[in-house]
Amino acid sequence: MGTEHQLKDRLLKLWPHLNERARRMVAAAEADNLGYGGVSLVSRACGLSRVTISKGIAELDAEPLAAGRIRRTGGGRYPITKYDPALPSVLETMVEPLARGDPESPLRWTCKSTRQLAAGLTAHGHPICHEKVAQLLRSMNYSLQANRKTEEGADHPDRDDQFRHINTQVTHALRARRPVISVDTKKKELIGNFENKGRQWRKTRTPQLVQGHDFPTPSLPRAYPYGIYDLGRNQGFVNVGTDHDTGAFAVASIRGWWRHEGWRLYPQARQIMITADGGGSNGYRLRLWKLELQKMADETGLAIMVCHFPPGTSKWNKVEHRLFSFISSNWRGEPLRDYETVVRLIASTTTAQGLTVTCRLDRRKYPTGRRVTDEEFSTVNVKAMTFHGEWNYTIYPKIQKL
Repeated sequence: MGTEHQLKDRLLKLWPHLNERARRMVAAAEADNLGYGGVSLVSRACGLSRVTISKGIAELDAEPLAAGRIRRTGGGRYPITKYDPALPSVLETMVEPLARGDPESPLRWTCKSTRQLAAGLTAHGHPICHEKVAQLLRSMNYSLQANRKTEEGADHPDRDDQFRHINTQVTHALRARRPVISVDTKKKELIGNFENKGRQWRKTRTPQLVQGHDFPTPSLPRAYPYGIYDLGRNQGFVNVGTDHDTGAFAVASIRGWWRHEGWRLYPQARQIMITADGGGSNGYRLRLWKLELQKMADETGLAIMVCHFPPGTSKWNKVEHRLFSFISSNWRGEPLRDYETVVRLIASTTTAQGLTVTCRLDRRKYPTGRRVTDEEFSTVNVKAMTFHGEWNYTIYPKIQKL
């Protein structure tokens, strides 16, 4: 009994530090050293079965395994593909995107989950479980992937040249210490106790409760954040509209930035440069946009240079990934219950690179459907540049006749 207790104490100290094979080999060595009755004694001391210990004794005289291995190669069941070689090709046919809608496909117009794929394979004489389907798909270099926004529509033939033109103009303006701003309207947001994508740290099982549906109706209030990003100073200004996103609202936001910050930051400025998308409330075809810029130029005495990005390239606008992306990250998971919440969350947006954001609420009305007559548009003192004048132009105050 004393020998068994001593053996048990010794093995219990070793056991946590050994893997499956090492435990078997240590127990076998102890049993072999004890001689007759050693297998039973060691089995009671360590808890391994007599069969396992006997197997270990046989392995003591065998060739040692390769480094890092616990069992010999070739153990376990054969892979399912050995019994069913056609399985991978049949599975790939089902996963193939063109199979959806194919009259012969058992999964047409369905979501191809692993459980549905397993059921379809089983029905066609290839019995398999959904976990094995997932393993096969990974071995065939498949993975779960979401959509990626890359398609921007047809490229304009002068797309790259316009990018180079914008870069040249921005570089010259920044070297001359002139204000350069990137502008755009962020996605409109519903105001109320609605879901806001993203997650935030909270006590376990205490999520914020929001309404189950957020169908937009005319009666629901909306927020229209119009952003102005100062490329030279890494500063943002957001004007949150409550009415409509029109050309008048876009220019009112830029005018608000100038009155609130711009004139103080650039007291010697005689010209500002704007980079904007080719569509929306600041589109190059929009007459109201240019008419309102003319009014701003007359009020401030500034020449306003505008360079539009080519059609379908709005994501390249600096305001998108230097300002709007951080605003979305800052308010993730937070319901936008009222306008004050929107303004507070936008104004608190910062980055490690030193971005600061000013935000204000604009409750003025901007009616839609405003038509600019030819007579009104003829008053716009605009000079088109030689390269794509429809995208690149400067609007001068009327006192500076060309």
